[in-house]
Amino acid sequence: MKKRVLFYLVAFVSTVSLQSCVTNYVVSKPATYTKEYKTDAKLASIDTKKMEQDKQQLINSFLAEKAASLANAKNSIKNSEIAKSIRHNKTIDNILTEAQTYLGTPYRYGGMTRNGIDCSAFVLSVFGAAAGLSLPRVAASQAQEGEKIEKSELQKGDLIFFSHGRRISHVGIVESVTEDGEVKFIHAATSRGVMVSSLNDSYWGPKYRFGKRIINENGEAYNNLATTTPASNGTSF
Repeated sequence: MKKRVLFYLVAFVSTVSLQSCVTNYVVSKPATYTKEYKTDAKLASIDTKKMEQDKQQLINSFLAEKAASLANAKNSIKNSEIAKSIRHNKTIDNILTEAQTYLGTPYRYGGMTRNGIDCSAFVLSVFGAAAGLSLPRVAASQAQEGEKIEKSELQKGDLIFFSHGRRISHVGIVESVTEDGEVKFIHAATSRGVMVSSLNDSYWGPKYRFGKRIINENGEAYNNLATTTPASNGTSF
């Protein structure tokens, strides 16, 4: 009887202990997994956030570098344009200053000095001394140089050409253009030598044919100018 009671007691204690172990295993184990999962998720979130921050920082750095490069390029272009404009204005001023030193010089057909000069020799002498350019000797050949300019677009330093008929026989240098569009030019006229005239003049206006720009916006010649040729034709003006 005692043995049977002892057997049942041992069996009961064993059953209770087994249930307790199973309970502890079932309840505690998932709690451990849940904790580990939450920790891993948190770490993954931090890594993703850091990657996004690094990516944005890289993009910002690239954009800043690109913006700086564009700004430098714009400044370089701006400085280059300013330098070109200064060079152009200086060249034109030099041409007109040189031309004005000839005012009053008498006209001489075929002449090439300050003692007597014709229109084309006047132009080639001025451009040679002031801009270092070698223009052709006669007006008809000078008319082949540079870029053709509409009358409304004429500026200081442009050449303007005239003729009685089809052949170009006279040339002058634009000295100024007024606000109302009047073009004044300096030239060697047969009547009074080197002087300033206007395209509004009843004599010169009808004989005007076209304008040419020898000096471009960079202060340089538009094309390779011809070398000086021997005097062959003067002017009829």
